[in-house]
Amino acid sequence: MEKSLWSDKISLPEFKKLKGNIKTDVLIIGGGICGLLCAYFLKQAGVDCVLVEKHKIAQGTTANTTAKITSQHGIIYSYLIEKFGKETAQKYLSINESAIDKFEELSKNIPCNFERKSSYTYSKDNLLKIENEVKALTDLGVSAKLTHNSPLPFDFSGAVCVDNQAQFNPLKFLEYISKDLNIYEDTMITQITKHEAICDQGKINAGKIIIATHFPFLNKHGNYFLKMYQHRSYVLALENAQNANGMYVDEKDDGLSFRNADNLLLLGGGGGRTGKKCGHWAALEKFKQQYYPDSKVKYRWATQDCISLDKIPYIGQYSKKTPDLYVATGFNKWGMTSSMVAAMILCDLVQDIQNDYADVFSPSRSILNPQLFINGAETISNFAFPTVKRCPHLGCALKWNKVEHTWDCSCHGSRFEKDGTLLNNPAMKDADV
Repeated sequence: MEKSLWSDKISLPEFKKLKGNIKTDVLIIGGGICGLLCAYFLKQAGVDCVLVEKHKIAQGTTANTTAKITSQHGIIYSYLIEKFGKETAQKYLSINESAIDKFEELSKNIPCNFERKSSYTYSKDNLLKIENEVKALTDLGVSAKLTHNSPLPFDFSGAVCVDNQAQFNPLKFLEYISKDLNIYEDTMITQITKHEAICDQGKINAGKIIIATHFPFLNKHGNYFLKMYQHRSYVLALENAQNANGMYVDEKDDGLSFRNADNLLLLGGGGGRTGKKCGHWAALEKFKQQYYPDSKVKYRWATQDCISLDKIPYIGQYSKKTPDLYVATGFNKWGMTSSMVAAMILCDLVQDIQNDYADVFSPSRSILNPQLFINGAETISNFAFPTVKRCPHLGCALKWNKVEHTWDCSCHGSRFEKDGTLLNNPAMKDADV
């Protein structure tokens, strides 16, 4: 039951484990959709590259997405204009729209259920926030609409509607683009030097390295353990529910999302900071019973997202001190479009091609943001928490998740099975529980 709709009835290509030493121009670490797109584009450009994945490709966050492809990332553009200015907001919009178009172009010959849909961000109680977002989008040249009506079974104050967005089946998509790539599975990188990555049975010498491991695992550079936290959220796939005829998301972090796939309604929500109390599937079950009492749960799953300090992903040079090391992370629940954006930017950067959008996503931008202090306070409080069960990442306290039967770290989002087996990074080894 705890398997995503995408993971069922799909057979991704399988790849051997790396044994021995190899050399490549570009090494990509991480076999989710971001890393796979980077590998695909570099191959298309004739660049010698290798991708390594510690388990199996596309089985982490990529397999557990709700697979919305959209430039409408909640209430984002009014925020970006106010905080960074119209030029930055325009660049953010433009490259995300280009990402949608690129998905459509690649999907033309792939049976991955790609389809254009309208996207809605709604608010139950803050019409002004919605109106401001409509104005911001209009100022940026988008034909955004304010609406008060929807097929959803509850009322809201208003919603921003943006047409011509998209949705698809991510694993069907990746089944096609990954099959001819140079990939090693079951290959966990344990150490990186300037131009070398080390795993348990070999080494990879690389001119440049891209770390696309969801949460970056190198603590020495970049301060990602301060710049991000992880948010866990939950999905029910309901049979005999309704056709939402579009993609809907609440502007609040604890709200619900809706989209259809394979005659099922994907109901998302119940989330919160990893390691903290939240609604889990129970919140979704309660909504189902109230509004879709005749529906049946066909699938249920959970996912985890890296949240940046300022709502913009970190894409580019890992840090100012690591010129040949690159990163893509902090996708803020919009991993499909952001993965394409990251691949487009990083494939230019590793080829020394100027990218006009790279400055917006630079990981070296200012970290002065209120969320930085919240992240720091969470870490400090966890160090003081009285328990012997500690995360091997940076020593924070582990909390028992009684719903999923896992040990979770609320500092940086590492998760472990009951026996301590590692499930989610940035931890690099099992926990002693």
